[in-house]
Amino acid sequence: MITSDSGPSGQDFELGQRQWTFLNNHAHVLICLARNPDMVLREVALKVGITERATQKIIKDLVECQVLERYRVGRCNSYLINLDLPLRHPLEKQHTVGELLAMLLTENEMARARALMVR
Repeated sequence: MITSDSGPSGQDFELGQRQWTFLNNHAHVLICLARNPDMVLREVALKVGITERATQKIIKDLVECQVLERYRVGRCNSYLINLDLPLRHPLEKQHTVGELLAMLLTENEMARARALMVR
C-alpha cells in the first residue's frame, strides 16, 4: 500500500540517485495534489524533484486539459480533480484519471479525492 509519506521524495532524486520511473512528472504532480489539494507549489516541486517553474507549467497543462480545476481559498490556490476524464494517450484512453489514481492512492486518499471531484 502506498501512503503519502512512503517512497523516495524528489530530494532523493536530486542527490544523484535518479532512476527512470513508470510515471511522468505530470502524474507525480497530480498524485501530490490528489493527496493534498491545498499543497503549495514549493512543496509539490520538492516532492516531485522538479523546479517550482516546472511545477507551475505542469499545473497549467493539467488545468488547460481539464484534469484539474483551480480555485482560490483566501490567497492560496486549491485544486479539484476531474476523475472521470479519460487518459490522453491512445494506449490508455479507455481508462480514466480516477482509475489511475485509484491504483496509487490509499482508500482514504481516494475517498477524499472523490469528495472533492469536479462535477
